[in-house]
Amino acid sequence: MTTQQQAAADAAPDITKNADGTQLWVERTGVREYVGHSSRGGEVRLADISQPGAFTPGELMKIALAACSGFATDQAVRRRLGDDAAVTIRVTGLADEASDRYPALAETFEVDLSGLEPAERDRLLTVLHRAIDEHCTVGNTLKAGADVQLTIAGER
Repeated sequence: MTTQQQAAADAAPDITKNADGTQLWVERTGVREYVGHSSRGGEVRLADISQPGAFTPGELMKIALAACSGFATDQAVRRRLGDDAAVTIRVTGLADEASDRYPALAETFEVDLSGLEPAERDRLLTVLHRAIDEHCTVGNTLKAGADVQLTIAGER
């Protein structure tokens, strides 16, 4: 490996790790049914859209996008509207079955701004947009795309 290649490898993010050493995995529990796990104790049921009480992987991706927007804006919302401000973020988008992907997603950020003066409202809207654009990792990843590396145990 050349010095330049080594420098590039050293600068690349380590895609073999998660934040704070958290481990994430899914385990198959039935036909098109899995349970997702976090080493912090979280669990979520994933299944085909026909199964009640479960999320599809695409639904979880959309929920992750909405939650990320919420996390990115939470401080601004709390500062200007209070700790108990009600926020609902809806996300929609249909899959294109021919390309097996979601070509577009739409978020609707629902929050009551009626108690703010027009200038305060405009400023908060600017801050919310900027916070999501700058700090929503999920949205930024979806917009830019991400390389996905797959290894199947035993293939090497």
